[in-house]
Amino acid sequence: MADDLIYDDMMQDRERYINPYTDFGFKKLFGTEMNKDLLISFINALLGESREVIDLEYLNSEHLGDGYGDRRAIFDVYCKTEDGSRFIVEMQKGEQNHFKDRSVYYSTYAIREQATKGKRWDYRLNDVYTVGILNFKFPDNEYPADSYLHEIKLTDVEDHHVFYDKLTFLYLEIPKFNKGESELVTMLDKWMFVLRNLSRLLDRPAALQERVFTKLFDQAEIAQYTPDERREYETSVKNYWDYYSTLDTALAKGRAEGLEEGMAKGLEQGMAKGLEQGMAKGLEQGMAKGLEQGMAKGLEQGQRIKSLEAARKMKSDGIAISLIVKYTGLTAEDVAAL
Repeated sequence: MADDLIYDDMMQDRERYINPYTDFGFKKLFGTEMNKDLLISFINALLGESREVIDLEYLNSEHLGDGYGDRRAIFDVYCKTEDGSRFIVEMQKGEQNHFKDRSVYYSTYAIREQATKGKRWDYRLNDVYTVGILNFKFPDNEYPADSYLHEIKLTDVEDHHVFYDKLTFLYLEIPKFNKGESELVTMLDKWMFVLRNLSRLLDRPAALQERVFTKLFDQAEIAQYTPDERREYETSVKNYWDYYSTLDTALAKGRAEGLEEGMAKGLEQGMAKGLEQGMAKGLEQGMAKGLEQGMAKGLEQGQRIKSLEAARKMKSDGIAISLIVKYTGLTAEDVAAL
């Protein structure tokens, strides 16, 4: 009993409502028979006026391949509506490589299982919907900043008409939804607001007066869970934050390695550039110095030639060698050799 009280105090210091991005939170709200009316409401908000889901049946969320060793698929929520349409609903906490490929791959399970075994089948299929609730934005600004709901079907490239309307992918970019409580108009607005803000709310917003949201907030309130359910939720929250901690660590490590590699590359390029510039500068300075020294040497030699010529004339005129040395700057040996 004392442990339960301590646990209750810990929970009261945290959020009032569960985080729907955790495995426990998402399946609690959308993956149980007791709360299937919440899932029906959410799906109908997505579909708008195109169709209405009246009832649904939860199907096995774990699927194996057709043969031994085939990869299995585990869906967050998998269900079938009253008319046979299949809905795969996935909560994606963070961006993944090949996310679109994964969505298409998962949809194939809902397609193949419709094949009739043991008797003739005419290949008629019921609708398959893959719903992705994304806690991230598509990379490279694939969609405009104010566009957060995307409906994708197979279309003709030339005239863009829908070639096949039984396979639909619906993606919600939750971080793009920034409407405040006073701006909530449609049911999709309200569901987006709940998904974006539920774990941060302290009370039920006045704008969410529909009966379905009354039930949602009742089911999402942590205080009414059993101790076992709270522990299970806490474990799910820990896994959720561990996931983001791992991403942050990998990102920080990647940045550090990138910085280290960039600095090494920059140093290498800088040294090469410095050497190149140094050699060019040295060559330039060497040429200038050589030219300067060459000109000085040339002038010196020219002056000596003039001095020798003048000394020769002076000597032929009988002027004393000492005077010739004095006035020409030559040595006595130079004059004697003339």
